[in-house]
Amino acid sequence: MILYTMMPHELVFPTEDHEFGKQRTIIYNGVPLLVEMEDDHSFRIVRNLSSDPKHYLDSRCNPGEKISYF
Repeated sequence: MILYTMMPHELVFPTEDHEFGKQRTIIYNGVPLLVEMEDDHSFRIVRNLSSDPKHYLDSRCNPGEKISYF
């Protein structure tokens, strides 16, 4: 089987279940994001999942940014 994807190998084939378990999909200011939990109320953006090009221009939704989400 051949898999053609733009996603990184780590997201398609996670190495450990507990690392994949820290990731979740949230809606932040109307933008769907894949985030990874870091602290109690802090998340790091892994990927922007939006199909709207304007959401990719918003610097608050760039991968690597930290957000607080309650």
